[in-house]
Amino acid sequence: MISIERDSPERDDVHRLLSEHLADMFATSPPESVHALDHSALSAPSITFWTAREQGALLGCGALKLLGSTPGAAGKGEIKSMRTTTSARGRGVASLMLRHILADARSRNLERVYLETGTEDYFAPARRLYARHGFTECAPFAGYVLDPHSVFMALRL
Repeated sequence: MISIERDSPERDDVHRLLSEHLADMFATSPPESVHALDHSALSAPSITFWTAREQGALLGCGALKLLGSTPGAAGKGEIKSMRTTTSARGRGVASLMLRHILADARSRNLERVYLETGTEDYFAPARRLYARHGFTECAPFAGYVLDPHSVFMALRL
């Protein structure tokens, strides 16, 4: 059975997954268009970080960053660092994680959740996942700027 729990991005297996995630982001997007966070940035107090595990084995991760400190962003959050391990892809781990993050956002009475992802074909599965869960494209948010390599999406809760 897959369980999703709060976890530390500093754990060895998580650190490796996040390093792989960052490497893929830099391999598919120009450096100025990479907005993924490393394990230390994901430890910030404004970020809640979760992992999905099965019998202790890491399957994926995801995070929710509260945007309350950004002007006009009270009651809003941003999904960060959604990643599934290669061996767990196709098992619904990303959907489970996304539903978990959205349930947490609703329990905090957030009004809206945002995300940024890439425009390249590599990111097509992520864009489809978010669209299936009701996200729609939106303008840049929370200090992001228009970028031909970024897609901005939002979901009203």
